[in-house]
Amino acid sequence: MRLAKYLAHSGVASRRAAERLIAAGTVTVGGDVVTDPARDVDESSDVRVDGEAVAPEAHEVHLLNKPAGVVSTAADTHGRRTVVEYVASRRRLYPVGRLDVDTTGLILLTNDGALADRLTHPRYGVKKTYRASVRPADIPDDAVSRLKAGVTLDDGPTSPAEVTVLGPGLMEITIGEGRKRQVRRMCEAVGHKVSSLQRVRFGPLTLGGLPEGESRALSPAEVAELYAAAGWETSAP
Repeated sequence: MRLAKYLAHSGVASRRAAERLIAAGTVTVGGDVVTDPARDVDESSDVRVDGEAVAPEAHEVHLLNKPAGVVSTAADTHGRRTVVEYVASRRRLYPVGRLDVDTTGLILLTNDGALADRLTHPRYGVKKTYRASVRPADIPDDAVSRLKAGVTLDDGPTSPAEVTVLGPGLMEITIGEGRKRQVRRMCEAVGHKVSSLQRVRFGPLTLGGLPEGESRALSPAEVAELYAAAGWETSAP
């Protein structure tokens, strides 16, 4: 792992601030001052800042049932509540991908950057399921077929989706991508405006009975399931 990233994962500072610490000559590796933020290190490298040994934080993954009006960032310049405020942890957590401010439901927060990257990268196709209330309420077979085949958006065609109509004006859509406002735009492309949207599944995880605005830490077994969904047999290398 690169030195700046190692410091960031250790909770010392953000990646950019870590680069400044390194440039200032406050970081040593194996007793030697290192000013290259791209230097490869691991837990056996004896990394120290101002003489104090540092090591990556223990990883945590939390599941939050996000309310509407909450932003999917670690901080917000407009003073809105953020998803990290709903999770009780001393770690520096950040959301795995994003949900629109008006979208509710399942979002993951972690300090495991490698896992987060895999869960959100389209290459790995980790599936997310959304429950969409749409207008008009009549959802014709043609609209469903188009969604299943993939529709063309302004940023290119989507991959085929899994679609289930649950009732008038209500359907579940499962995708392996994560473009900005993708489900809303897909529905609009087939003539339906989304009035409310909730993510109900992320990979192997569901909300279960978790109330809106509540969060919980994942069990080791659930984290292992996420690693498997991201293409790792057990844990990140």
